[in-house]
Amino acid sequence: MKKRIIVIGKRGLLGSNLSSYLKKKKFILNLDYKIFIKKKLNFISNFDYIINCTSNQNYIENKYLEKNDFDLAIANKIKNLDIKMIMLSSRKVYKNGTNLKESSVLKPKSNYSRNKLRTEKALLKILKKKILILRISNVIGLNTKKNNKLHRVFIDVFFENIKKGIIFNNKNSYKDFIPVNKFCEIVEKLITFNAYGIYNVSLGKKIFLKEIVSWLNLYNNKKNIKYVNLSKKYQSDSFTLNNDKLMNTIKIKITTQDLKKYCVKLSKELFKNH
Repeated sequence: MKKRIIVIGKRGLLGSNLSSYLKKKKFILNLDYKIFIKKKLNFISNFDYIINCTSNQNYIENKYLEKNDFDLAIANKIKNLDIKMIMLSSRKVYKNGTNLKESSVLKPKSNYSRNKLRTEKALLKILKKKILILRISNVIGLNTKKNNKLHRVFIDVFFENIKKGIIFNNKNSYKDFIPVNKFCEIVEKLITFNAYGIYNVSLGKKIFLKEIVSWLNLYNNKKNIKYVNLSKKYQSDSFTLNNDKLMNTIKIKITTQDLKKYCVKLSKELFKNH
């Protein structure tokens, strides 16, 4: 049976790409958060999944307030319906380190990550086996909605700096990245397998920032590049996630070569008009 999915929020990186990817294989309805909240339950009950891809600045920047928690409001609205929810959480709920598993020490340091962890716990209690929580690593990709300035991600910061002729010197820093096309494939597979609970979503590999910057900068013809040292705060923010639980569930492979290929493709697209 073809799954019927509501994607809430389509202007950000994940919402825009998920919508574009899933509509080829599923029935997708995009809704603004405020419109969804006003929808009647008999309408929502026609769907199989809700994926929330939106948030707000107060939730991201400030201490937790229930009124700012869109995920919680959605969960409370659908808690008595036979419908599943996908929450997009963050790897930042963990303490920094390598090979971080879903059972690893949780030590959120920012309001955003503390809020995400609090929301996770609330949704698990409310929805039980009807909630799928994705702790996502750094996603590399472009927003399919042009001229959107609502959410800046790694690629946005990179391109803004490179247009100024600046590259941060990330010699010793590494992170765990995943290309957005693979992220979308993972979400679709998890839906197919009716997965629930908490999953790390990542490449599961240590990628030094100097590597990914070189891939993204491949088609840049600008000669005068200034290298700026990264602050100690960002140098200490290195991490990798363990994605064994995810891979054992969906039975696909994601390689460093997949990430490199995608970054080179992005580079060509980013610099073709510059």
